[in-house]
Amino acid sequence: MTTPHRSEPSTVAGEREMLEGWLEYHRATLATKCEGLNDTQLRQLSVAPSELSLLGLVRHMAEVERGWFRNTMADEKTPGIFFDDADQDGDFHAGEDDTYAEAYAVWQEEIAHAREVAAPLGLDDLGAGRVSRHTGKPYNLRWVYTHMIEEYARHNGHADLLRERIDGATGD
Repeated sequence: MTTPHRSEPSTVAGEREMLEGWLEYHRATLATKCEGLNDTQLRQLSVAPSELSLLGLVRHMAEVERGWFRNTMADEKTPGIFFDDADQDGDFHAGEDDTYAEAYAVWQEEIAHAREVAAPLGLDDLGAGRVSRHTGKPYNLRWVYTHMIEEYARHNGHADLLRERIDGATGD
């Protein structure tokens, strides 16, 4: 398992390259926050009553990638990977037998599929699946990219705090 190389997005790129650059940066940031830790450390929860762990965040982001790219953009109607109707937050509920290697592999598969789904689309292309529960309108790829950057940035902030709690490591 190799952590993806993390490089700063271009400061002069066009819109699509900029969005994809920031999304890739944040994907790699989460992997970097998990690097060098064992499964026990990665399952360690933040503080009660929170159920956040680094392993849970990786599992959650696999679900998020799947939801927005497979189900919203491509209308694949795929079920949850780590959650179901009985446990809607199952992605955050990693058990003793759940490993980072497994979660990381699934997450990387979802990222690869997300790239495949997005590649032929333009930023204004609309998803074929789920629509906004607020407006009833479909999402375009630009919205999904922007939301994914926001989602990763928020959870990378959580990952910063979790990692510092586990072993004192800090950094961006």
